[in-house]
Amino acid sequence: MDSDAKPGRKGRPPLGPGELDAMALRYVERYATSEEKLARYLRRKLRERGWDGEDAPPVAALVQRLAGLRYVDDRQFAEARTRSLARRGYGRRRIGQALAADGIAPQLREDAAADLDEMESALALARRRRLGPFAEAESGPEKRRKDLGILLRAGHGMDVARRVANAATVEELEIEA
Repeated sequence: MDSDAKPGRKGRPPLGPGELDAMALRYVERYATSEEKLARYLRRKLRERGWDGEDAPPVAALVQRLAGLRYVDDRQFAEARTRSLARRGYGRRRIGQALAADGIAPQLREDAAADLDEMESALALARRRRLGPFAEAESGPEKRRKDLGILLRAGHGMDVARRVANAATVEELEIEA
C-alpha cells in the first residue's frame, strides 16, 4: 500500500516495518532527541518514501518502545539542551521556546530551567558578543540600547539585560549579585 510518497527519487522503495525500526534506531543513535522530534522525523520519512505495511505506520508505538528502553528520554534531553543553550548565552524565555519547539512538555521545560543562573548566561552572551562590560570601547547610550536589545532577544529578563548592558565592568555586576 504505497501512500503519499513524493515523486522524484527513483529507486527508493516504500518503507516497511523493519526499515522504519532501523531508521528510528539510527536516528536516536546519532542524535540526542525528544520523543516528538523522533516522531516528526519518522512521519517526514514516511511522507517522503511511503509505507509498505498492511496497517497504518506504527510511529507512536515505535517512539513509545524506544522511550521505554530509554533510548529517548525527554527529561534528559531537556536538561542537556538547557545547559547547552545557557552556555551559549540564551535566557530562560528563549530556552523555553526552543524546548517547546522540540516537543518538550511544559512541566519538563520548567524543571530543566529551574537551576538556570540567568546572570551567568547573560554574561556568557555578553562576553561572546562583546556587550556591556566586555565592549572594547566606551559605550554610549545608542550602544547600550543595542546591547539591551540583543540581550532581550536572547531571552533574558529586562532587569538582567539592563544590568548587563549598563555595567561598566564585570566587577560591578558581581557586587550587585
